[in-house]
Amino acid sequence: DYEAPPIHQAEPAELALLQALPQAFAVYDSLPTRDRLAVQRVVETLISGMQFDLERFEPQGLVALDDESELERYIYLVAGCVGEFWTVVTRRHSPALASWDPAVMEPLGIHFGKALQLTNVLRDLPRDLRNGRCYLPLDELAQSGLVPSDLLLPGNSPKAAPILCKWLHRASAYYSDAVRYLVAIPPRCLRLRLAALWPVLIGLATLNRLAAQPDWLEPGRVIKVSRSWIYAMLLWSVPLALCNPLLRLATQVMLTRLNTQNAALEESR
Repeated sequence: DYEAPPIHQAEPAELALLQALPQAFAVYDSLPTRDRLAVQRVVETLISGMQFDLERFEPQGLVALDDESELERYIYLVAGCVGEFWTVVTRRHSPALASWDPAVMEPLGIHFGKALQLTNVLRDLPRDLRNGRCYLPLDELAQSGLVPSDLLLPGNSPKAAPILCKWLHRASAYYSDAVRYLVAIPPRCLRLRLAALWPVLIGLATLNRLAAQPDWLEPGRVIKVSRSWIYAMLLWSVPLALCNPLLRLATQVMLTRLNTQNAALEESR
């Protein structure tokens, strides 16, 4: 059983979180009943994801997920459910979204969240491997003649490329659905659009950088967008958010570049 450390031993960020709990619970108690139920559901799902992560990966050694379904389940539990929750809550409280069909938008919201988490999984793979976590499925590694520990060797990047390519393709499909989600938000809802647009642009830019790295298993290589890119993106994201043709064009360019680089990576192995 896990026993929480004494509060004086907590990290500063953990301490700040603990100290904010009374305020968080006060806000939760002030919500309408149906919103409290939505919060409860998403928090329970997130806790299930954390529990899965703690139970699936051993304290010592390197463990991989079994198969595709296990990775899909994981990225739903820790992120897809948030996209689903976000969709329910924003539709409920934004009159401009009242025409949204939950049967269409909630699955798109799930794919939106999965796109972002899959980006994290692929970007952070070298670091996670050294923390005993291999999120790439064991059966797919075996098909390439690999075991999880082989991924600790950057020289195996080409041999493991088919697995990376598969999941880059999956992430691209999820980002395509995220763009559909974005376009469904009316341009007049600028703040809501920007809140959804920024992570899409950052995620696609990150995956484009990852797909361009032949030594993607190298732990010393940090794959992320630069601060200057972020500042520039914040500026040009506003006209994108206000204009559907521009939004579609910009995201399609990024998706096409990602798919092209992914195809080149597949051919180079």
